[in-house]
Amino acid sequence: MKSRLYLPISLLALAAFGAGQAGAASINDAYLLGPDSEPHPGGPQGKVTDWEKLPSQAYPGTLHDFCVYVPAQYDPATAASLMIFQDGQAWVRPTGDLRTPFVFDNLIYRREIPVTIAVFINPGRAPDQPVATAQEWGDHASNRPQEYNAVDDKYARVIVDELMPVLNQRYNISKNPDDRAIGGASSGAIAAFGVAWNRPEQFHKVLSTIGSFTNIRGGDAYPDIIRGAGKKPIRIYLLDGVNDNRGVRKDAPESTYDPRRDWHLQNTRMLAALTDKGYDVNYCWGIGPHSQNMAGAMLPEMLRWLWRDYPRTDDPLDKSNRGLYTVGAWGQDAAPAAKP
Repeated sequence: MKSRLYLPISLLALAAFGAGQAGAASINDAYLLGPDSEPHPGGPQGKVTDWEKLPSQAYPGTLHDFCVYVPAQYDPATAASLMIFQDGQAWVRPTGDLRTPFVFDNLIYRREIPVTIAVFINPGRAPDQPVATAQEWGDHASNRPQEYNAVDDKYARVIVDELMPVLNQRYNISKNPDDRAIGGASSGAIAAFGVAWNRPEQFHKVLSTIGSFTNIRGGDAYPDIIRGAGKKPIRIYLLDGVNDNRGVRKDAPESTYDPRRDWHLQNTRMLAALTDKGYDVNYCWGIGPHSQNMAGAMLPEMLRWLWRDYPRTDDPLDKSNRGLYTVGAWGQDAAPAAKP
């Protein structure tokens, strides 16, 4: 099938501008965060809890660091939606490429997504291994390669059987899988898809950026698995760039091309399989490499699409649901802020 190359108009204009300048900018420089990725004065801001450790039975001897974003509009009397991000440290950082809490603040404030609790969880590590950082996500210092890339249901047990009971004890989270999303980048994206694929009664929405549906540990099998299985009630947004890892080793460009290690090819194979099976799927193929810059620029729009049909009262005689989602003395009893 033919794939499309899509860029938002503002990004195309920026790229065109840069092309005419002396000293061409890098591809990543063409992707800029928009106003939805920064705090707005006067707008309610949610809180992020301190990081804590979740022991694992699925992977004995490991623990998973996680923290929770609680929106200012969260009311324990009303069930909230939920979204869980793998490689949580990358998604939660207020000065990172994604700045997810700010995006949630702004979209919830304008009622463009429901009141949603977001959880940021890192891959499992042994107690003596370092915490994941912006420089080291855990591929060389944690259980990330096994947990995220293996095509099995073990990591789904971490999320559903170990993390969810803790969350359900602390927060009023909707039991409806339509109100639950899971996402990630790179290996975190294939992990997120695997959770929804193996436990669709728990999660119906998936966000995948630069997904590693490649032969790291057999992940390129997913398109055939999708075609051979019954259709599941999953909605998925795929984002990738044509300059993602393309199956040729950077340290040996003359080496043989391996299509099973071509990130962008395997993302297009995922799209084809999901489309052929009639899944609710959307995608964006930009020019980005294997980085989060493009995802940061597109995150607000991807979230709007995933949550595009959440239930809202639309009564022309009732304006209560048509204004900004303000709160009273918001934040007074909210969760403590996360450490940098």
